[in-house]
Amino acid sequence: MSDLGRRLESVNAAVTDAARAANRSPDAITTIVVTKFHPAALVRELAALGANNFGESRHQEAQPKIAELSDLEATWHFIGQLQTKKARQVRAYVDVIHSVDRESLVEALAVSDGIGAHERRIFLQVNLTDDPERGGVAPTELPQLAEIAADTPGLELLGLMAVAPLGVEPRRAFERVRLLSERVCETIPTASALSMGMSGDFAEAILEGATHLRIGTAITGNRPAHG
Repeated sequence: MSDLGRRLESVNAAVTDAARAANRSPDAITTIVVTKFHPAALVRELAALGANNFGESRHQEAQPKIAELSDLEATWHFIGQLQTKKARQVRAYVDVIHSVDRESLVEALAVSDGIGAHERRIFLQVNLTDDPERGGVAPTELPQLAEIAADTPGLELLGLMAVAPLGVEPRRAFERVRLLSERVCETIPTASALSMGMSGDFAEAILEGATHLRIGTAITGNRPAHG
């Protein structure tokens, strides 16, 4: 088995163990392999090993890579910060967008006049820091944004996404997201998914109900040099 195959197998086993420790089914958890900065060839190798959910975060890299891999039966996730002016382009080639954090972006992703009528699934990214410059909607503004997103034609609101801040115990951060999710689900019961947990903290995320993990280096290894 290749090093890549061993890493993928190891992470899959760890996800299964964490799910069982949380009394959850491993089948309820989607592992997204973050392939940003990695070539299309690595994605093909991952697909051959059984992976079928991939995450990209830069439009200028993702668009040609996904086009090159259009023959794969894969689900593509956009997990990086998304400029409003690039929203329509990104919407055209990904299946799920994890970083929706403002009304203007929701509006840019909406279906209008029959253009882009294919539905896109989205997560609302929550900012767990006190820095307004960081990506994500402030928790106090989340309920209003969730209602807007849920009512927007062409979008399916899956739930919330977050990154555990540096210096904060990951499980406490993920617990906060779970509690915010419970509030959102009081009015939008279908928006119960949680995109949280990366290479270093996915076990803690699973304990707090993560349904989608965004795992990069633990599977792909170190990123290649890039410009």
